[in-house]
Amino acid sequence: MQEPLPPILVTNDDGIAAPGLQVLAQALAAVGKVTIIAPDREQSASSHALTLHRPLRVNRQRDGVYSVDGTPTDCINLGILNLLAHRPRLVVSGINRGVNLGDDITYSGTVAAAFEGTLLGVPSFAISQQVNGEDPDFFVAARFAVLLARWILQVPLPAGTLLNVNVPQRKPHGTRLTRQGRRTYHQGVVERTDPSGRQYYWLGGIPPEWDESPGSDFAAIREGFVSLTPLHLDLTHYPLLQDLQESGLNLHLED
Repeated sequence: MQEPLPPILVTNDDGIAAPGLQVLAQALAAVGKVTIIAPDREQSASSHALTLHRPLRVNRQRDGVYSVDGTPTDCINLGILNLLAHRPRLVVSGINRGVNLGDDITYSGTVAAAFEGTLLGVPSFAISQQVNGEDPDFFVAARFAVLLARWILQVPLPAGTLLNVNVPQRKPHGTRLTRQGRRTYHQGVVERTDPSGRQYYWLGGIPPEWDESPGSDFAAIREGFVSLTPLHLDLTHYPLLQDLQESGLNLHLED
């Protein structure tokens, strides 16, 4: 008797209608039973936000496809804890339209969805693709997602860890295991004046620049390689913790 396909939960932050999401879900159908639970509109840069100040609405579009009027984190939380009949074996977030590199992963709703899956004990990865045109081809990234999904289902990730994948626009030369890079921040706010004379602002209006250090995720993408970066949930800086303990730091508030 053939074993049932493992359940896979797929989401994104570009919204339920995003082409990258559809290509990803279709590709992963060869690996498992895919359920899509994604935001009903674009939620880019939503980071790890949960919607707590209002109820969430879920629209069942068809069998195995749901849209949510919330964030990518909401989608994963609802899916694992409520909507799915069986706990997923894997969470995949993407394919994001544009890369999520370096410090930008802290803003990314795509990566945050994979963080939420990891928090809830499900192996997870986020996948994004470099885009320089209006009509990106997501099929290379989708093929890589299939290979990685099969590997993770066979070799589970350590608890509390996830993978952040970025794919170059052109056919990659190969894959590199990378560390999280660093973004060089300059003026990130564009100030303008509207026709009525009122000022308005665009955040992130200046194209980012990156530290081009070897071994970083940005360096891999720049050189045409898929970047595969392991991340973890524990934000503790253990060397500093040890230094503080050894320094005898002991601060007391006065009565």
